Amino acid sequence: MNKKKNAANHIDLRHVLTVVIAFWLSMAFPAMAWTEADVRNGDLHGSIIGPGGTSPGPMVLILPGSGPVDRDGNAPGMDTDSLKLLARGLADLGIGSLRIDKRGIGESQVEGQSIEDIRFGTYVDDTLSWLEFLRGRSDVSSLFILGHSEGALVGTLAAKKTSVSGLILLEGAGKPIGQILARQLSNAGVSPKLQQISKKISESLERGVAVPNVPVELAALYQPRVQGYLMSWMPLDPAAELSQVSCPVLVVQGTTDLQVDLDDANRLAAALPSSKLVVIPGMNHILKTAPDDRAKNLATYQNSFLPLDPQLLPVLAKFVRDH
Repeated sequence: MNKKKNAANHIDLRHVLTVVIAFWLSMAFPAMAWTEADVRNGDLHGSIIGPGGTSPGPMVLILPGSGPVDRDGNAPGMDTDSLKLLARGLADLGIGSLRIDKRGIGESQVEGQSIEDIRFGTYVDDTLSWLEFLRGRSDVSSLFILGHSEGALVGTLAAKKTSVSGLILLEGAGKPIGQILARQLSNAGVSPKLQQISKKISESLERGVAVPNVPVELAALYQPRVQGYLMSWMPLDPAAELSQVSCPVLVVQGTTDLQVDLDDANRLAAALPSSKLVVIPGMNHILKTAPDDRAKNLATYQNSFLPLDPQLLPVLAKFVRDH
């Protein structure tokens, strides 16, 4: 009986905390009027929300994560709307944003170009192009990059090459992708045999050597048509790259993320002592409140109606406003 009562009290306290944060957010940053529109930059497409008001305001370029994730944070088999909610939440706080379909995804599919042609540097170049696009707008006073998951490394490499007001790394890996994949497979309970095969494939790709025969169980990770991309990604160390960034940096990590963890965030923050690390208890990889339980956590990936974790937006808004 006591255990049930304590559990009920715990749930109530979390609910109270959510309400309190939401109320504080509404009082500290009253909702702003904003409009949303589709934009085009050559072959690339995205959705932009103006900063609002009569004066130029801050603009955040939102970079999505790995795989076929679109501008809203969705992909085949994954319905989250996380990046759409992020953009609209920032807009309510008077902060504009541009969220994009990566080259080859959504509306940014280029005629005559296949996925085999894309390399990690392609996304970095596209990011730089989007930043130039935003610099040409009269309603933008300052530019920020927000990279989610894989987008954190894309944003880091772009920030090394151009001047921005700040860089936000949201649930970004702190180690090379080969090490991240190995940890993810282990945490998912994949058999030791397949883990060992994956390790050998990963090491081969890191050396720049393609692997023609991939077990069907690992095809989603290492299908031949994406191996060129993986070979361009695997040698990159996110922490080492971040150490060369000169702009203000915010690292944000949720404690129930199943894909990257606090070790990644700590490694990133340590690589750049001037950066700020914020840990959000109970937030998962798609920026929603979720438990540690793997099945229940993954269930949030299929529910776009779930709101963002209420602790996230105040952290992002403060960083943007402070810089």
